[in-house]
Amino acid sequence: MGEKLKRELLWLIGGVLLVDAVFVAIYFLADLRTTTDTAKVAFTAVWTLVTLAVVLRGLSRIRRVRLESQALRRS
Repeated sequence: MGEKLKRELLWLIGGVLLVDAVFVAIYFLADLRTTTDTAKVAFTAVWTLVTLAVVLRGLSRIRRVRLESQALRRS
């Protein structure tokens, strides 16, 4: 595994862990345990969308690095 690929993979993992840590902290600090079900669903939807954005960004960067690596090997 190349150095660039490792870096992008670690960024992806770190980004997801950071998003989760932030949203878990918000959940407990804002005391969302006692809020309405609608608010909980909205919070979960936002959390999911932010995680999706981080994952899509990370996977697209990993794909780009892999394609660049394959192109270099062919030439």
